[in-house]
Amino acid sequence: MSIKKRTSIILSTVAIGMILAGCGSDTSSESSTSLTQELKDSLAYMGNEERLAYDVYMNLYNYHQENNNLEIPQLYNIATNSETKHISIVQDLVKKYDINVSQLSNVDETVINNNTLSSTNMVSGVYDIQKIQDLYDMLYARGVSSWQDALEVGCMVEVTDVNDLDGYIQQAQASNASDVQSAFETLRSGSYNHYWSFDAGLKNMGISDGCCGLGEEYCHPEYPQNEQGQGNGNQRGRQ
Repeated sequence: MSIKKRTSIILSTVAIGMILAGCGSDTSSESSTSLTQELKDSLAYMGNEERLAYDVYMNLYNYHQENNNLEIPQLYNIATNSETKHISIVQDLVKKYDINVSQLSNVDETVINNNTLSSTNMVSGVYDIQKIQDLYDMLYARGVSSWQDALEVGCMVEVTDVNDLDGYIQQAQASNASDVQSAFETLRSGSYNHYWSFDAGLKNMGISDGCCGLGEEYCHPEYPQNEQGQGNGNQRGRQ
């Protein structure tokens, strides 16, 4: 299947315009007014960002498989074993609080305005927050260059996720939104594991500095590693 024809199974704020509009009739015990505007926008942003991670990893995996006969297991395993779960975490919160696109201040435009379109039919690599669109375009263009570049893109995605989530977790704490805080902490924990998986992949190629080879911005030896070493050399990249 070509990259252009691949579709993702996840959420962007496109999904907020589509999936969530379709979920508006769901009876929820909590109103969207229970969240601050800041947190609503943060959920929308993370929906796009987690979708970006899935799209980048799957599209780069497919590109290298089809064009270079090269399997990069970290990309496939992290996308299918973890990123899909992360999107569902965000989806569940958006559904819980019945957030729709009209309540968001950080959406540039609704890319696909069709609330009957299922999440499995969303177009890959298309987003309605311009910053996410620009980031995807840059990462994909870099990642197709080589196996090493594809793994380095993984380091970049995960550090970006952690940086954003650090701020969003503080927002949730300040708002006493414990469910949002817990969800964001789960996403961040996954990003730590993914970072170490990409780092190990680079080291296995002979890149002795791993992700740190990208420079100080992407060098994070302080990121925790779980007791099983998950994401640190076993290439599975689960949550």
